[in-house]
Amino acid sequence: METAANGAVQAKVDEEQARRAKRAALKELNTTEAGKEPAKALDSSLKRHTALIKRMRQSLGAENHDQIMKDIDSLSLEKYVDEIVGAVMEGILRCKTEKDIWSAVEIISALHRRFPKNFTPSLISSLSTSLAAPSRAALAALSPEQREKEDAARVSRQRPVLRVCAELALVGIIRDAPDRSGGEWIMKAVKDLLSNDPSLSSLPLLLIFLKSYSRPFLGIVPPTSSKQVSTSTEPGTLSETTSEEASQTNGAFPALIKEEEELVEKETRDRFKKMCEGYFDNVAKKLVIEHNRLQEQDRRNHEAYIRSGEIFEDRQQAYEKMTKSYEKLLASCQSLSELLYLPMPTLKTASQKTESIQIGLNTGSSILNGDTDDATTSGGKWEDEEERRFYEEIPDLKDYVPRSVLGLEGDSEVETADGKEKERMEKEMVEEEFRRLEEELAEMKIDEDGKVVGGESRKPQENGKDEDDAEDAPTPTPGTPKESPSTTPQLAPQGPSQLLTALLARLPDATNRSMIDQAAVDFAFLNSKAARKRLVKFMGQVPKSRTDLLPHYSRLIAILNRYMPDIGTEIVAMLDEEFRYLQRKKNVVKELAEVRMRNITFLSNLTKFRVVPPHVILHMFKVCLDDFSGTNVENLALLLEGCGRFLLRSEETRVPFAKMIELMRRKQSMAHLDQRQSLLLENAYYQCNPPERAARQVKERTPMELFIQHLIYDVLTKKTIDKVFKLLRRLDWNDPLVLRTLHKVFTKPWKIKYGHISLLAMLTYDLQRYHPAFSIGVVDQVLEDIRRGLETNMYSLNQRRIASIKFLGELYIYRLVSSGIIFDTLWTLVTFGHPEGRPTPGQPSPIDMPDDFFRIRLVCVLLDTCGMCFDRGSQQKKLDNFLTFFQLYVLSKEPLPMDVEFMLTDSLEAVRPKLAMFKTYDEAAVAVDEMFAIAYQNAGIVTGDAGEDSGEESGEEDDEENGRGERDDEDEDEQVQPDSPVDERAPSPEAVLLRSKQEHVGPTEEDEAEFAKELAKLVTDTSTESRKIDKKTALALWDTALPPPVVRKKKNEEYDEDGEAIPGDSEEDAGVMKFTLFTKRGNKPQMRQIAIPAESTLAVQTRTAQMQDKVEQQHLKRLVLNYEQREEQEELKALEARSRQGPIKIRLAG
Repeated sequence: METAANGAVQAKVDEEQARRAKRAALKELNTTEAGKEPAKALDSSLKRHTALIKRMRQSLGAENHDQIMKDIDSLSLEKYVDEIVGAVMEGILRCKTEKDIWSAVEIISALHRRFPKNFTPSLISSLSTSLAAPSRAALAALSPEQREKEDAARVSRQRPVLRVCAELALVGIIRDAPDRSGGEWIMKAVKDLLSNDPSLSSLPLLLIFLKSYSRPFLGIVPPTSSKQVSTSTEPGTLSETTSEEASQTNGAFPALIKEEEELVEKETRDRFKKMCEGYFDNVAKKLVIEHNRLQEQDRRNHEAYIRSGEIFEDRQQAYEKMTKSYEKLLASCQSLSELLYLPMPTLKTASQKTESIQIGLNTGSSILNGDTDDATTSGGKWEDEEERRFYEEIPDLKDYVPRSVLGLEGDSEVETADGKEKERMEKEMVEEEFRRLEEELAEMKIDEDGKVVGGESRKPQENGKDEDDAEDAPTPTPGTPKESPSTTPQLAPQGPSQLLTALLARLPDATNRSMIDQAAVDFAFLNSKAARKRLVKFMGQVPKSRTDLLPHYSRLIAILNRYMPDIGTEIVAMLDEEFRYLQRKKNVVKELAEVRMRNITFLSNLTKFRVVPPHVILHMFKVCLDDFSGTNVENLALLLEGCGRFLLRSEETRVPFAKMIELMRRKQSMAHLDQRQSLLLENAYYQCNPPERAARQVKERTPMELFIQHLIYDVLTKKTIDKVFKLLRRLDWNDPLVLRTLHKVFTKPWKIKYGHISLLAMLTYDLQRYHPAFSIGVVDQVLEDIRRGLETNMYSLNQRRIASIKFLGELYIYRLVSSGIIFDTLWTLVTFGHPEGRPTPGQPSPIDMPDDFFRIRLVCVLLDTCGMCFDRGSQQKKLDNFLTFFQLYVLSKEPLPMDVEFMLTDSLEAVRPKLAMFKTYDEAAVAVDEMFAIAYQNAGIVTGDAGEDSGEESGEEDDEENGRGERDDEDEDEQVQPDSPVDERAPSPEAVLLRSKQEHVGPTEEDEAEFAKELAKLVTDTSTESRKIDKKTALALWDTALPPPVVRKKKNEEYDEDGEAIPGDSEEDAGVMKFTLFTKRGNKPQMRQIAIPAESTLAVQTRTAQMQDKVEQQHLKRLVLNYEQREEQEELKALEARSRQGPIKIRLAG
């Protein structure tokens, strides 16, 4: 590998030497031959000059090089210098490759040698103008998209110009001074481009320049092996280091040339390189900033996804745009790093920056190995991934602090041996504690009173030992510290003591991982024996009320304990001594309750950081178990909540701690604890050892079901609805499984996004053309779901009910249901479950209580969805009637909450902006009574006498009206339809009311029998007389039997033009039907009015016959009118056809 790398480097060296030789030769030629007169006569032909200028404009590349050079040597060109300068500038823009660039340089050099005073200054001025940076004022006036396009076009124009200028500076055409190269000129041009570019749009120009000219202008030498750069390398020193190493490797990478042979001065090269390295530092800082911004935006997107269940398009587009910009900047920075041989900046990864969560990635398990996967499960020692990171991912001070500060020089082997010895001793102590615990469990018995019998021999000794210790040892004073550290650091801390004071003052505010980790690093720089003692004393004086600081302080101690073990040892000893003191003062309950909580919480957190040895915490647990009463019950609960889960699932403490928990449960079952203590222990036990639950079974679905759900739930959007529709049509609709799955998906609109319900209705409408039965089934199921929701009225189904009612409104928008169904649903929402379909404040319904406002929300959703469609014709009157009753329903409820009131107001303003709202229930009741009175009156005249036939007829007319939804208002008004909302509903309460009123109206049964007898006798007499007369006499008798014209005219005036009876003034005519009976006394006919009940068979049949005649008459009238219209249309079509056949031929007789 090294041989191959050295070979590649040697090839680069050879190429660079060849380029340098060509440039040096051309520079020598430009210096010595400039301004010389040509030796031969030159051609001044206009045609050849024009062809040369045209060829230059096309390109100065290698394909035109020979011909242009020949023309330059043979043509005079003196009169065309200005035109040649413009042509050269255009030709440079078309040079793409290195050969083209060198060809352009040779052509410019030839022109420079011919006209050094006329051509060269003009060309340099044009090149300088072409490389100028754009003005900020012009860029500020552009939009971001236009600015991006403008920058891209500018970079593409300036790329070949910059390369040509660099070559011209090396070959002696562009000069800073007569005896200097053009390095300063190039550096100034590059600096102007980069300094006026806050968006880094000119960075590609620098990359192009460094790829070809880093060696001559910056003096950068490539390394011998590869482009991989160590992160420990200091910026700005790698190039010199690699050059020195290359010169010492057995001639594998010798020095290229001597200093006097360099084309650019050393001073200029050094300043140019320093400028580029400074620019790289700025780009690296911007990259780090953009990286952090991207991580922060990523975290915000994840939080938004958690809150709302989706990431909005604008947020997603902004994130994608930011990601694209970051990736572009990262690629440019990497290229710049490779060209300058500088290390890339350190970018925090997802594992280093834990608050960054990638969208759509399960970071809880993807970055963990097998061991930690087990630890983060429900049965692991940590409740979640965040807790595991807090207690296990502890930074190593060796990565942030020099080893000399930590005292690690030459002591690694000793430390390793000490660590192993310490682990062995801890393991032996745990085993000893476990052995003693087993002995106690074997000897222990519990009597009927719950007292422990056996194993008492050791307890008095321990108590005695504790008492002796209590007499000899000084009594600590836990609680409020005697002296607290200064909360305000010095304004200008100078020495280590002042710095430590400021650090300790900052600790109460260090409430996150980053701050406490930084505090540990700061303390490591101040490490001394006195500083460690001050820290231990500070940790022992934590305020009793600030238990929230203890996890972070424990993390600080755990970070420092690895290299400063005396801190952890002293703090554990201090807490152990405080625990023993609290055991002696266990009769003081209230005064020391907060101190006990602080002590146990501190010990629990240090245990989870493995600072407290396992045998110490197990011994404390055992001490509390020995005296299972009073404050020790609360201590046990705190220990179980704090570190019980950790101890129960750690390898070294699993078995002994499980035995202790078993002992505690047995003592708890036998002891007489109060309810509070029992509840504390139960909660703590189940928190550290939750019961095992069966895993939630995921319903297995076939691939086809998953595909259909993916199409509807995930893919369906406004842009993809056509694609989804085509894919649904391609499914096998004959397969029952597919049909059942589609039916489930389409009838559960609550499973898709609320904004996509309209798209689901659109799909249903599109599928109706190909599968009408499917669409009908969807509508039926939706109506059934709405009805079931009214019957059950469960709070957990409210979201589903909202989605279903929204879906019904969208189905009406797409003409899958008629307006009658919408009005039926609206009336059902406000009447279902109430006595006689009328809500009353004093009569609550079990399924629609006065404080339940959800039906109002349903009505508002339906009105918001399709209420704007009912703004003309009879549908407008129906909606107005419903809104009147709806206000009655709203006023029958308790006072509305603010959100429901706003929703109601917005919905009513959308459909009826000028609607006058009723203030009280009585006002609404009066308006509803008037509305129903008009409805009952119309129903009693139009439909009350005709029974079910009239209802069917009105239903047919309603269907006809729905089919002609797009006709004008005049056509709708001409149709015979009831205006009341009563006819829209399935039951007809007015018919029942009319029937109840007519129960006691009309003749009795005896009168009915007498009338039937007389009628039969009359018919018999008439039939007997008819047999005795001939046809002429019969005709005469028939004419005389008809009523006279005056009587017929009077009778017809009693009916309107449509044949409907005009209501009389008297109340006696109500419920009866008048018949005119003609009799004859002698030769004089007589008429007699007979009132027959409207419910009698004769009246019903007569009324039915009249209605049938009326319907037939209207049908014939419609046919005749349609026939005339059809004839007129046919005539018009025939006339148009004749006109299309050609002009009319007229013959002239002559």
